[in-house]
Amino acid sequence: MERPIDNVRQPSVLGSLDWWTVAIYLALLIFGWFSVCGASYTYGENDIFSLATRSGMQIIWIATSIVLGFVILMLDDRFYDTFSYIIYGAFLLLLFATIFNPHTIKGSRSWLVLGPLRMQPAEFAKFATALAVAKFMSTYGFDIHKWKHFAVAAGIVILPMLEIIAQRETGSALVYLSFFLMFYREGMPGSILFTAVAMVVYFVVGIKYEQVFLWDGHTSVGKFVVLLLVQAFTSGMIWVYCKQKLQALQVMGIMVAVTIAAILFSFFVIHFDVVYVQLAICAVMIGYLIFVAISAQWKNYLYIACFAVGSIAFFYSADFVLNDVMEPHQRVRINVLLGLDEDPAGAGYNVHQSEIAIGSGGLAGKGFLNGTQTKLKFVPEQDTDFIFCTVGEEEGFLGSAGVLCLFLALILRLIKLAERQPFRFGRVYGYCVLSVFLFHVFINVGMVLGLTPVIGIPLPFFSYGGSSLWGFTILLFIFLRIDAGRNLIRN
Repeated sequence: MERPIDNVRQPSVLGSLDWWTVAIYLALLIFGWFSVCGASYTYGENDIFSLATRSGMQIIWIATSIVLGFVILMLDDRFYDTFSYIIYGAFLLLLFATIFNPHTIKGSRSWLVLGPLRMQPAEFAKFATALAVAKFMSTYGFDIHKWKHFAVAAGIVILPMLEIIAQRETGSALVYLSFFLMFYREGMPGSILFTAVAMVVYFVVGIKYEQVFLWDGHTSVGKFVVLLLVQAFTSGMIWVYCKQKLQALQVMGIMVAVTIAAILFSFFVIHFDVVYVQLAICAVMIGYLIFVAISAQWKNYLYIACFAVGSIAFFYSADFVLNDVMEPHQRVRINVLLGLDEDPAGAGYNVHQSEIAIGSGGLAGKGFLNGTQTKLKFVPEQDTDFIFCTVGEEEGFLGSAGVLCLFLALILRLIKLAERQPFRFGRVYGYCVLSVFLFHVFINVGMVLGLTPVIGIPLPFFSYGGSSLWGFTILLFIFLRIDAGRNLIRN
């Protein structure tokens, strides 16, 4: 005889909790506090636990974060599913109100000032957006391959992103692009992700080598290579998405032959800009794709033609965006990153000093509170956005590698937890969480090392401040609570 459901013993939340993830979280908090302490310490300070110091205040933020995580675990996991849209709507209103905030901090209107407290709603809107998109994608009948469904899901992500951009906080807004990694896991066509990567390649190659010319002195290497990439990518898509290997090879062969002939003619006969020939080749290729799409009624050819047109339009608009749309400080940062400008005393100062600090740490580091670059305050924002340089200087290569291994362990653990969710809501939310963490770690560490643009985003659990620490804690512990409820028996 089966026992009634009411008499079945339910597993406890703490018993179902993934303690490995909690242990990694606590380890990151501890290492983060030591890093804040090292970054904010001034020679002669006697009490690093004083609330008058940043290290002392960070203890308060850590303690309140742990309490906040415990409160989240005590709530019913169905609470987050039920009130997803309400939480999302509330934060949209808060983000909108912040746009008109009279308090401007470091050129950004993203902070709400409430007496002695400052709060950044953009840090909390991440979990609200993750809940809302998980709720929508878990509704009955949702199909990411239907453009209407995908457009709505993408709109849920893009709306707070636009509001944050209006607050002049571009760095925090770009974090929301990480949600597209989750879309890819849930079945978003790989062509969309490939297109995004191709756009980045066009931008970097085109801008970096625009003023470098081939031997004829008329052809820009940047423009030439980008158009050649457009042709190569288009031929590859014919092969992959239309299953026409021979046709793809023929198209690419003809384009290469014409390009080589144009280069030889320009070198030996009359010097001219080969880019015009490349544009003509692209125009003929696009016309051919449209003709095949119409005659054979094969939509894939039309999509590939749209990719080629969009690629060329994006490339030729990139220069306009860089020089006429971006803020001057953003433009300088990109030029410095691409090696177009050398500005170690200006826009490149932060990165230059952080590289010196990390390099001076050597293999084992200088020891806790013994860093020189950080103690003498050579690195601006060294306890917030550039805190990883403190890890490199005081703990050296070994300590830095240890911290990165902790973050890797967290990402891998989140993947495992997300994959074991019995419902799409938990899986989608889990992949949103790990995508946000992955983006933050990759970009933050990359900008400290001079590998990615400086966009001003914190390193999770390390950077000083309550908003970021609370935001990451809420993001993580909601997922831990959802995961802990996966085996509960529902009435």
